[in-house]
Amino acid sequence: MNVSVLGCGRWGSCIAWYLDKIGHNVMSCGLADAPEFIQLEKTHKNDYLVFPQSIEVSSDLQKAVDRAEVIVISISSQYLRSYFSEIAQYNLDNKIIVLCMKGVEATTGKRLSEVVSDFVDENKTPIAVWVGPGHPQDYVRGIPNCMVIDSNNHAVKEKLVSEFTSELIRFYLGTDLIGSEIGAAAKNVIGIAAGMLDGLNYTSLKGALMARGTREISRLIKALGGNEMSAYGLCHLGDYEATLFSPWSHNRKYGEDLVKGIKFEKLAEGVMTSKALYKLGCDYEVELPIVQSIYSVLFENVDAKEALGKLFMRSVKKEF
Repeated sequence: MNVSVLGCGRWGSCIAWYLDKIGHNVMSCGLADAPEFIQLEKTHKNDYLVFPQSIEVSSDLQKAVDRAEVIVISISSQYLRSYFSEIAQYNLDNKIIVLCMKGVEATTGKRLSEVVSDFVDENKTPIAVWVGPGHPQDYVRGIPNCMVIDSNNHAVKEKLVSEFTSELIRFYLGTDLIGSEIGAAAKNVIGIAAGMLDGLNYTSLKGALMARGTREISRLIKALGGNEMSAYGLCHLGDYEATLFSPWSHNRKYGEDLVKGIKFEKLAEGVMTSKALYKLGCDYEVELPIVQSIYSVLFENVDAKEALGKLFMRSVKKEF
């Protein structure tokens, strides 16, 4: 299968490496002036992995789109709309779009598949999402994991799961696109909260954070029309180890550095996602105390210790 992976960052490069490894014809496409693209083009490697020569590295977006049966996109979620406006200039009929980012558009509250559907006819250009746990640092060492592919088009997600499954990644068929996307995006916000707990030396509270975070996000998924049980699957709870505990988690590290007064230089998707989820909570009248606490720290200059402390001083209520 001809696959073009758009985005040369940590996860985008890992996807290209993985899909080549399992036998697909892969092109890795990035922005010509992006440091991560320049490094890959010159050296065929980055800080995480080495590309085999079978992967073509290019900044030619039209070539990447034209050659592809499947277009995998892995960029910062908040740039998806502007980036896809460029992609949509080319013929996308009968191509499958696979979104590998985890976020919600902050300005609109739209899921990422909804952003893409503003540009394409899903009957001609089906959209899928690829979510779940895993870090490139583990995959390149041969450590396996489980992930999910979801889509409104059942035949497309069956095809992708069949084509992409290997001994390294076992894919499951998602059954709730709303839940898969919201759950995947929201785990990054919970990851920031976990990092703040680490930074405050409150790491033992992560168990409570996991339990209450999952319940909170399940309420939001249900309010949006999804299946609340999706929050307990691979898209959200199943991704907690990689996001709330791993030293490689950007969102966890962002939260830890924030409370320590250290500037974090890499992308933490959970920052803008907290803004998007806060908006959705207000719009749909869903109580999201953890999301609201993180939002207040990031966008209202509330002290992290004060914000997280209030979570544990809320009025007494039943657990379920």
